[in-house]
Amino acid sequence: MGLFTKDIKTMNDLFVHQLQDIYYAEKQLVKALPKMAEKATDKQLKQGFLSHLDETKTHVQRLEEIFRMHGAEVKAVDCPAIDGIIEEADDVAGEIADKAVLDAALINAAQAAEHYEITRYGSLIAWARQLGRNDCASILQKTLDEEKTVDKKLTSLAEGKVNLRAAS
Repeated sequence: MGLFTKDIKTMNDLFVHQLQDIYYAEKQLVKALPKMAEKATDKQLKQGFLSHLDETKTHVQRLEEIFRMHGAEVKAVDCPAIDGIIEEADDVAGEIADKAVLDAALINAAQAAEHYEITRYGSLIAWARQLGRNDCASILQKTLDEEKTVDKKLTSLAEGKVNLRAAS
């Protein structure tokens, strides 16, 4: 089902489709985060990836709960955006020999994924409310808040030391 196909006729259809999209994205990130942690040389960055892996597993569980609450099948649809973000991160990481620069690139890739998630969760919350599903919106809000916190931590780590080390 493409984003603008006749399969999406209502706001509810769009809501469910985007749930399926972010569900796929979160599951892909569960696979990608351990690899990113393995590549990271900065200890805080490595630990941050592993901590966010645990959060991401919780995000997957929350989405499964929302599918059930909403009476929708727990199902993922391919998300070319997250696949592209992860593929680009792998490509760039494979080209960088300097480990300090690699850490900066990993933060950039992680923030690209976080910003994608922040966008999706923000829309899902608005749509859930529009559909009268404040129960779903409140669960999605928890995840959005966690994604924003991770983004801020990544910015702080990048600006506080990783980028400085990469530039020297």
